[in-house]
Amino acid sequence: MSDLHFLTIAEAAGLIRSRKLSPVELTQAWLRRIESLDDQINAFITVTGELALEQARRAEAEIAAGNHRGPMHGIAFGLKDMYATAGVLTTNHSRVCMNHVPVANAAAVDKLFQAGAVLLGKLSMTEFAHSAPSFDAPWPPARNPWNTEHFTGSSSSGSGAAVAAGFLPGALGTDTGASVRGPASMCGTVGLKPTYGLVSRHGVTPNSYSFDHCGPLTWTVEDCAIVLGTIAGFDRRDPASADRPVADYRAALTPDIRGIRVGVIRHFWEEDLVTDPRLARTMDEALDVLGRLGATVENARMRPLQDYTDVKTVIAETEVFGVHQRDLSTRAREFGLNFLSQTLTGCLFQSVEYFAAQRERRRMQLQMKPLYEKYDVLVTASSGPAPRFDQYSPRNAWEKPNIHTAFSVTAGPALAICNGYTSDGLPLSMQIAGAPFEEAKVLRVAYAYEHATPWRERRPKLAPGAPRVPVTPPSAFTGIPVDGATRSAVSALARRAGLDLDEKELTLLCEVAPFALARAARVRRHHEWSDDPAFVCPVPV
Repeated sequence: MSDLHFLTIAEAAGLIRSRKLSPVELTQAWLRRIESLDDQINAFITVTGELALEQARRAEAEIAAGNHRGPMHGIAFGLKDMYATAGVLTTNHSRVCMNHVPVANAAAVDKLFQAGAVLLGKLSMTEFAHSAPSFDAPWPPARNPWNTEHFTGSSSSGSGAAVAAGFLPGALGTDTGASVRGPASMCGTVGLKPTYGLVSRHGVTPNSYSFDHCGPLTWTVEDCAIVLGTIAGFDRRDPASADRPVADYRAALTPDIRGIRVGVIRHFWEEDLVTDPRLARTMDEALDVLGRLGATVENARMRPLQDYTDVKTVIAETEVFGVHQRDLSTRAREFGLNFLSQTLTGCLFQSVEYFAAQRERRRMQLQMKPLYEKYDVLVTASSGPAPRFDQYSPRNAWEKPNIHTAFSVTAGPALAICNGYTSDGLPLSMQIAGAPFEEAKVLRVAYAYEHATPWRERRPKLAPGAPRVPVTPPSAFTGIPVDGATRSAVSALARRAGLDLDEKELTLLCEVAPFALARAARVRRHHEWSDDPAFVCPVPV
């Protein structure tokens, strides 16, 4: 009880329900920790202290009157700052939205409020949930609590940092290609991308309509199950929402996984990527743990990572460009350079490439059926260890595939979970994925692994008053030479899309254009007339 801020949701919920702990006392402990330490981490854009205490007092009175709503009653949470919150600043970590105050809550926020949860604040992110950390935004990027010279991962950066730092026990992020699982990996938390359509996206700023997911980041698997059970469910306001019953994810948790069939997608980290050798070692050790727990563990194969990354890039960059095209045409100077470097590429893709990518995505989803029939879950590496800020280049996203993206394309659940630490204390992580709507199996395997390993016993060591560590912001420019023909072709496509780019913005786009166009060329595979695109049925049934 001396470290209230490190209580998990499950631990705190039990104490609150038995009236051994006051929600007000607990909320005050988290607010004190934020006040004393967040100047080192930058996890928050807005701290909603008064609202949190008001909600905590209401929860305490309701519980005292015998009206206990469930495990989130009186428990604090945070929101990636792209979830709409009525009367509370919602910035998307962008100058474009620095004065935006919504009049209504996002669907997932309303569900948490209905469960009696307490909002501690809005959390930093990469601008509009896209690209690299923004050093030219009105708010600084979040830092990694394990080493503040290091990045947290994109784009739910403040959500991962806040949970790891003990500022709150759970947060909501969004995941389009890695944006929950990346920060969870690099900050050592649990992060779940649910099945597409399981959690309503209503009231959340869109990035890519085809790939956007809302999901939780927590310290433990049990907490993840609790939050998921709170926010999941059909919402007719979200056209992609799945109309199906919500499972009792917490009840499915057990340390017994005897007989569970695990397919290991080893080639993702041994062939398709050059993985940090420390992460490769922890993967072998983690698989040994699953085997000792009674799971059947064997190697399996999916398509090469680059295939999934190509498809996701063409679709998602086209869509995010469409979301922001008007503002990019009229107020491009208000966006950060890293956001522009990534998002402007959407103007390079043609309709035939977008349609081919959607068809290829559907083909990829159907190719998963034999794997889902043979295995209960699929396991592969996650990302990490976290890079230093000055070593993070926007070129990284173009030069190699993303190990998380495959499970965005396939649309089923994928969970990142800590599976060790480097010798200098940075977290390492693996992914556990499953068939669409099989979150219960994924959580069950993750829970068993978590309880068989010691990784939840560590926490970052943060000291109030410690000096702020300076970091050198990386350049948004890659320095790649751009030939005249490329510059002329890219400039023409930008003008056709309604963009009036200055020399700096055009250079940003030209530097990454060869990578983007190469991905577009690779998705132009042969398809039959009858091959449906993925948007006909986002999740195979």
